Amino acid sequence: MSTALETLNTTLVPVAERPVRILPIPWRDPHTVSPAELREHIVVLEKACAENPKSADLRTCLGMAYAMNYEAYKSMDVLEAAVRLDKKHFFAQLKYSELLYRLRALPRAEQETLKALELAGNGWEMSLARKQLQEIRRLIREGTQKPEWSKSLKRPAMFLLAMLVFLSLILKVWK
Repeated sequence: MSTALETLNTTLVPVAERPVRILPIPWRDPHTVSPAELREHIVVLEKACAENPKSADLRTCLGMAYAMNYEAYKSMDVLEAAVRLDKKHFFAQLKYSELLYRLRALPRAEQETLKALELAGNGWEMSLARKQLQEIRRLIREGTQKPEWSKSLKRPAMFLLAMLVFLSLILKVWK
């Protein structure tokens, strides 16, 4: 086991008992964690979540680990569970909204970030949420989001069908 993993193991019990205001070491800079070490963290966090099913802190860290490992669906499930477990957990709410933002579900990310902004307990947390909200709104303004299909495709489909029938009749008459 790596030293970072041993550090994580020794800090799991206190983390489960109290809210976290500063993230554990591996999550501060995701570029410093190797894929092998990340897999080790995920295994330890999965085990810790099984042992402490009511810990929003552990589920938030697990969701972040899944996201760093490019497992968006698992990350979303775990972060949603963390938000459900503790509706007043700032980091769970912020990381859930950040995942939605990174997946470019911008309207939903904006709603969830506003919830995180309401939960901010100090200036630093508030600045994190505001910065994320500012970026989401910039992307919405610039149109960087998934398009929503609001128009019916019935008319173009009928036109295409009519054209195919017309061309079929012309080919039949021509032969």
